[in-house]
Amino acid sequence: MAKMTQTQIVTEMATRTGVSKKDVKEFMTQLTDLAYREAKKGEFAFPGLGKLVKQKRKARLGRNPATGAEIKIPAKTVLKFRVAKAAKDAVLGAAKK
Repeated sequence: MAKMTQTQIVTEMATRTGVSKKDVKEFMTQLTDLAYREAKKGEFAFPGLGKLVKQKRKARLGRNPATGAEIKIPAKTVLKFRVAKAAKDAVLGAAKK
């Protein structure tokens, strides 16, 4: 699996849209900043792709794998990305009924 670099994404989007690479890169930067700001408030949805969701995890007990001793894992807030159904269907294929 080959992954695209930021430069490759900017070049591809500039070619497809006819917009300059500089403008595409600025748009991507602004979109990323907007996503971070909105996710900080709780959620940011990107239609057709998915959404960033801030979620609280409860404190729990875990085990130290080396010693087997129980340890307390504190509560914390994590950031998750939930993939949209449209994206799953486009990449994996629609489920057969």
